[in-house]
Amino acid sequence: MVDDWRRQSGPVRTNPTRGGVRAELVVETEPPTHPRLAVRGPVFGLAVLDPAAGPHWRLETPVMDGTPQQSRDALNSLLWFRARDDARDPAVRRELLAAVAVLEHQPVNELEVLGCRYRVVRADEWARFGPDGLEPPRPTDREPDDPSWEDRRDTLSADPGFTLRPDAADSASHAHATRLGLRVFAYTGSRFPAEVRRHSEQAVTTHPDIAQLPVGFGVIEREESGWSPHGPLMPTPHDARRLLYGMMARTWPLIHGFDEQRAARYGRAAQSFREAGTANELTVEGRLLRLCRIERMVRCGPDGPEPPRPSDHEMQEPMKMHPGPDESGALLTGE
Repeated sequence: MVDDWRRQSGPVRTNPTRGGVRAELVVETEPPTHPRLAVRGPVFGLAVLDPAAGPHWRLETPVMDGTPQQSRDALNSLLWFRARDDARDPAVRRELLAAVAVLEHQPVNELEVLGCRYRVVRADEWARFGPDGLEPPRPTDREPDDPSWEDRRDTLSADPGFTLRPDAADSASHAHATRLGLRVFAYTGSRFPAEVRRHSEQAVTTHPDIAQLPVGFGVIEREESGWSPHGPLMPTPHDARRLLYGMMARTWPLIHGFDEQRAARYGRAAQSFREAGTANELTVEGRLLRLCRIERMVRCGPDGPEPPRPSDHEMQEPMKMHPGPDESGALLTGE
């Protein structure tokens, strides 16, 4: 099976935020309605190994970044604000700021700070699909306790605090079979650069175990060449529905300069979608928009989760992001 979540037929299309990576993947035991996997490519986040919290790596940030440097920048900000707002001991503040200085100049994937190991981790992201396209949310997927369409009551991502334990028991036989199949997953085919294939094959040996992350949800649109995503990964189906409603009713008319009649058509479609309560797709002006269920995995080895690979796509260099506070925590001026 060779598929991409932006493509079911037609020419190959690359996604620059994912480095143009495609994947070939065979998993024999899958839910019968959507038996095939369409791999989008790598995403990145931060994990931490804190001896005071236990022996396992835990996610520090949502694994949603398109490049490793975005996650390094997130660690830069995390440590800088900790130095400014939380550190009362000058020695603690100096160690935090020393780590920030490293991140401002070097593309490092791991740092030890105050006894904790922080690591940029790599995950692969995919969706399942069948004859009707990419898989929508399932009835068993979690929803917010108090869903709202108007107020900003976004459900918090389930990633922060999530323990990366490949040995955790699976709740269903097909999940166990999926994880076993993913152990041997590697990029193959001549369209992948040799370096990408080599690093992918090496990861099967160096990081053979699989930790599956909490499921996420996105908004996708059917196009002539496949399915195209809109907006970020959301933690629940309702958050994705509200994202789609907001784009239809407010964002798209504004940024695309809809005239009054077209804005009204999109507004009516958005309102009908909202009134349906738990609808997973809508059509407006011939455009088919759908909620998509998205899965992710992190490879793990003897030393923990897999860091970025040398062939993973980068778009920027490390840089200074914040003013430097002095030892008292006061921000320096003139920077």
